[in-house]
Amino acid sequence: MQSRSLSRRTALAAAVALPFVWRPGFAQGGPLRRTPAQTEGPFYPVEIPKDSDFDLLRNGAAEYRKGQPAWVSGQVLDVQGTAVSGAVVEIWQCDEAGNYHHPGDGGRADPSFQGFGRVVADREGRYRFRTIKPVPYTGRTPHIHVKVRLQQRELLTTQLYVEGDPHNERDGLWRRMSAAERASVTVPFRSGSDGVQANFPIVVAA
Repeated sequence: MQSRSLSRRTALAAAVALPFVWRPGFAQGGPLRRTPAQTEGPFYPVEIPKDSDFDLLRNGAAEYRKGQPAWVSGQVLDVQGTAVSGAVVEIWQCDEAGNYHHPGDGGRADPSFQGFGRVVADREGRYRFRTIKPVPYTGRTPHIHVKVRLQQRELLTTQLYVEGDPHNERDGLWRRMSAAERASVTVPFRSGSDGVQANFPIVVAA
C-alpha cells in the first residue's frame, strides 16, 4: 500500500509537470474573465472517500475499465493572470452508466470508479486528473463538477462541459449562461498521444 501511494504521488508530480496549453479567448494584457459559478448539485460527497487522489479510474485496488479514459488538466489563475499556487481542485462526476457515488442516487455507482478526486495545484497553478469523458444522464448533458478552494476559502464551484455535445443545447443550466460564459466552461475533448485530453483553465477571484 505504501509503495502504491508513492507511485501515485510520483505520477501526479509527473502529470502536473507537463506544459500548460493556453486556451484561446482569454484576455491578453488586461484582467481575465472569471470562470462562471454554477450549482454544486445534489451529489457532492457526503463524506470524502478514502481514495480521493487524481486517478478516478482506480478506486483502492479496483480498476475501472468502462467509459472513455480521459485526462482533464488546466491551470488555476486569478483575474490578474497570476497562478494560484496551492489551490485545491476537486472534481466529481457520474460513472459510465450515469450513477454518482452518493446515497441520494440510489447507491448504484460502480464501486471500481472513484467518482471524486482532489489535487493541490503546483507552483504554476497546474492540476491534472485521470478520469472518463463525461456522459449524459436523464435531464443533464455530459459534465464534470469542479470546486476550487484556497486554505479555508471556497473560491469557485462550477461545471465543465464537452464542446460539441448535442445534449448541451437541451440542458437548462448550460443554456442559462451567456455565450461568453458557455465558452469558458465548454471545452473540447481531443485524442492525443496520451489518450483523450481536455484543457480547462480556471480563473478565480483569489
